[in-house]
Amino acid sequence: MANNRKISKVRVRVEHAVEHAIAGIKRSRCVKDVLRNTKDGFSDLIMVIACSLHNLRVDRRKKTLNL
Repeated sequence: MANNRKISKVRVRVEHAVEHAIAGIKRSRCVKDVLRNTKDGFSDLIMVIACSLHNLRVDRRKKTLNL
């Protein structure tokens, strides 16, 4: 029973982090919209660019001081 609680706490943290990451990626509107381009690999390229922009935004975010 205690083991299940530990696993559950970790799962909740991971799910919470993933939801925030998906929301950050969806800030790029082209990821949310329907793509009408039929070129092979185009939608994958859009997702790679959106993920890269999200990672850059997270890396460059101003850090707050914890005093």
